[in-house]
Amino acid sequence: MSAPRETYYTPEHLPKFSTIAEGNGELARKFFDYYGAVFADGALTAREKSLIALAVAHAVQCPYCIDAYSTDALEKGADLEQMTEAVHVACAIRGGASLVHGIQMLEHVHKKGM
Repeated sequence: MSAPRETYYTPEHLPKFSTIAEGNGELARKFFDYYGAVFADGALTAREKSLIALAVAHAVQCPYCIDAYSTDALEKGADLEQMTEAVHVACAIRGGASLVHGIQMLEHVHKKGM
């Protein structure tokens, strides 16, 4: 049996997130209070916010957030189809953002007379 592979992502870190307060309790408390307020029901439901968070997690490629919001969205009543659609929305926005920057490339090519 081979030794476990070391990676930057350690799933065991996610449940320890609150220990980040060790470095500065006041700032951590402010962050967690804000975070809790953001994800409370408001104009959007907590379920809708969880789906948005899941999509953003994929766009920013945060494995901790993907883990957390896959679970959270399920717990808040989202199903696989809704979650997959949210991920595709993130993919479309991210892909479109890449493509629209292609206009810069086109302008450079046209300026160079190619």
